[in-house]
Amino acid sequence: MEPETFPEELADALVGVQRLIRRRLRPQMPDPRLRGAEVELLRLVVTRPGIRISEAAKELYLAGNSVSTLVNQLAREGYLTRETDPADRRAALLLPTPAAEARLSEWRRRRADLVSRQLARLDEADREALRAALPALRELAVNLHEEAEDS
Repeated sequence: MEPETFPEELADALVGVQRLIRRRLRPQMPDPRLRGAEVELLRLVVTRPGIRISEAAKELYLAGNSVSTLVNQLAREGYLTRETDPADRRAALLLPTPAAEARLSEWRRRRADLVSRQLARLDEADREALRAALPALRELAVNLHEEAEDS
């Protein structure tokens, strides 16, 4: 039986690691400073170029008008473009610009470097424990995603 504090401790640890990674990398990244939701939308559009605003809203669990606002901001900054959907002239397809792809690539590179340096500071048993936990963490993410889809 799991201690009743385990779920909260796990959630706190995951959030804490993510927050610290962002805080450590943010000062190294060029302006403009992007908020979390903007980065999430950029990642989604880079992964799924041509996604509609409505699909992006559903995928990110945000209101359509919130995603539209994010799209407008990112388009102004030169990170997204909109094309009219040939199948539905009322809908827009979102495409990343080369600047968006370069920025996300740089973020990923810097994040991997940071995490690699920190992993190297751990002993082998801790690194192995983290490696062994990856499949369970991925499954947890899938379960969270599926539950959100069902609700």
